[in-house]
Amino acid sequence: MDVILVPGLWLDASSWDAVISSLTAAGHRPRPLTLPGPAVGDLVIDDWVDAVVGEIDRLGTEVVLVGHSGGGNVVWGAADRRPDRVARVVLVDSAVPPAGATISEFPVDEGVVHFPGWDFFDDDDVSDIDADTRQRTARQMVDVPGRVPTSPLTLTDERRYGIPVTILSGRLDAETLPRALADWGAFAREFDRLRDVEVEHLDSGHWPQFSQPERFAARLTAAVR
Repeated sequence: MDVILVPGLWLDASSWDAVISSLTAAGHRPRPLTLPGPAVGDLVIDDWVDAVVGEIDRLGTEVVLVGHSGGGNVVWGAADRRPDRVARVVLVDSAVPPAGATISEFPVDEGVVHFPGWDFFDDDDVSDIDADTRQRTARQMVDVPGRVPTSPLTLTDERRYGIPVTILSGRLDAETLPRALADWGAFAREFDRLRDVEVEHLDSGHWPQFSQPERFAARLTAAVR
């Protein structure tokens, strides 16, 4: 199975390095992506979706889409565009976004969003990332096109609800995730319309690929099917 791996904000294809050998050993073909950066132009999130759709079309096979954090919005948009080509969507500490959803708002500096540093995030998200890993990964972060995090996601094809979805959640499980989504309005309605969804608790922060790479690789590989 071709597995397209889509990173979250500030990350590139190298953020998936920890899972490549596990997926390959299981007989899959991992395809980690680096999404178009600021040098490409004035991009919005639908341009990132286009990049993933282009990879699906290039491969010409059925694929599994994996998206971490804001990359979950991207892969859900791509699944909406190619529902007949996506065998499963795996979301890593993310939720299925509704039409018009945005990722989040961050300060924009000369048209880009810089990585704000690990101290910017809630302790629950980063407490399991040690100091050495923080230093190493911070050096690898890339700028994000300024409009991507706040531009609305386009979704139009209700066939997306029939695609199997696995959510690998850092802090929540199958019981607590729906309760949390109840406060998110349209996100809850999008989740409720999924016909085949699994929620697995990772017991991690927001970046398990950095904080527990071997364990996360095993969990992700088990979710790809």
